[in-house]
Amino acid sequence: MNNPQIISKTILFHGMSEEELEAALQSLQAEEKDYRKGQLILHAGKRTDRMGLVLEGSVSIESNDFWGNRTILSHVEAGQVFAETYALLQSESMLVDAVANDTCRILFLDIRGLLKTNALEGWQGKLIRNLLIISAQKNYHLSGRSFHTAPKSIRGRVMAYLNTVALQKKKTSFEIPFDRQQLADYLNVERSALSKELGKMQRDGIIKTRKNHFEIV
Repeated sequence: MNNPQIISKTILFHGMSEEELEAALQSLQAEEKDYRKGQLILHAGKRTDRMGLVLEGSVSIESNDFWGNRTILSHVEAGQVFAETYALLQSESMLVDAVANDTCRILFLDIRGLLKTNALEGWQGKLIRNLLIISAQKNYHLSGRSFHTAPKSIRGRVMAYLNTVALQKKKTSFEIPFDRQQLADYLNVERSALSKELGKMQRDGIIKTRKNHFEIV
């Protein structure tokens, strides 16, 4: 394993000793893979028996329909995980795609054995606890997205999203993890309409923006 220090600092392996981490990675059949920007990591309609932990780069969780429409559901950064629900359910096909947002390295883990173990001590207990924390955090962020897409107007959606980011970062000047197309997909609006509305918001003195940097005036 090339990144033991990075792995040990992630929330998934929080609280584990060096010995516990080594035992966990071996038992979970940890395997690292590299992906280039835009490459498909996991495909909707397929099943997976492994979850992914992002070591470098970032991953977009997307809903892509048969008509070419894309909706970005979440942005998974380094240190965060994805596909843990599908890896545990096993029998359910994925409803989303996992796509490399940029050049990234993923650590895949087979967590199916956690459902069969009676051990609540050692690394198994810690991993299960950490997975519960991660699940709660994901539910929190998913509910946040429902707030962002609830307003009927594009301006309302942009303001709802920027308000959330400002509250999380505790400042009014910040960068977001999306480019224009990704932000449009996340807010479920047309890119051209979004760009037009952002221009109006700047002229109205509501925001200042350049690329992915925003300032709430």
